Amino acid sequence: MTLVTALPQDRASTATPAPFRVAALQMVSAPDLQRNLDDARALIAEAAAAGAGLALLPEYFCYMGRRDTDKVALAESGGDAAHGVIQRTLSQAAREHRIWIIGGTLPVRSDDPARVLNTTFVYGPDGVQAGRYDKIHLFNFVKGEDAFDEARTIAPGRAVSAFDAPFGRVGLSICYDLRFPELYRALGDCALIVVPSAFTYTTGQAHWEILLRARAIENQCYVLAAAQGGEHPTGRRTWGHSMLIDPWGDIVAVRDTGPGIVTGLIEPQRIADVRQSLPAWRHRVLTG
Repeated sequence: MTLVTALPQDRASTATPAPFRVAALQMVSAPDLQRNLDDARALIAEAAAAGAGLALLPEYFCYMGRRDTDKVALAESGGDAAHGVIQRTLSQAAREHRIWIIGGTLPVRSDDPARVLNTTFVYGPDGVQAGRYDKIHLFNFVKGEDAFDEARTIAPGRAVSAFDAPFGRVGLSICYDLRFPELYRALGDCALIVVPSAFTYTTGQAHWEILLRARAIENQCYVLAAAQGGEHPTGRRTWGHSMLIDPWGDIVAVRDTGPGIVTGLIEPQRIADVRQSLPAWRHRVLTG
């Protein structure tokens, strides 16, 4: 796997797109698929009613099981919105509310029957799939009673991915990817980076905000992070703090814990102003 690519030139000067409202949806998902899908639909509707044109769901929004292997049993075929209930739910919600939906993550069948891909699907306002990203970096953490090894049941993705939204390019990443800045450089010139996540309480308290702000500052773009946030029925505790961060690293909006939405504007002129006053994006050098 190679993440380092030729960096694109800055985009040519054109008319600046209008501000665009986005929303991060925070959940406390349970080992109950239907309940989670119902909760996701309600939050998407709330985001659309608040004027958001794009909604981001958290990692594992559809299911947080009692065992790592639970997700394998729920795996859908990639891109099969007609037959996969999770993908169909996302597609229908996007079409119903005429909104872009970045579907957190859901389990997708891989070549290994014992492991799934942890996949983000993007749907346009017409309900048609507009992007896909399979999580590359797999979380591994052991401290006290906290012990996680995603590689046991998840196969890694192999390629970075982005899509074009009305306000600019959107780079896709998932949770543990946040610790690998080279991935974000490989995405190129983005107006927005999204980070659907399920950070543990321990790692979130220590590193979540600082990593999100660093990715926004070094790439001089917006970062939208939708998190799992609270006490789950399984006993797991996640950090939450879903937020939107601007290209200067300022937090535009945040929700500490519990289900709900965080909204704010993507302002392309703000990106241009930050890059004009401190042209770090233009000064970057390809190394390695």
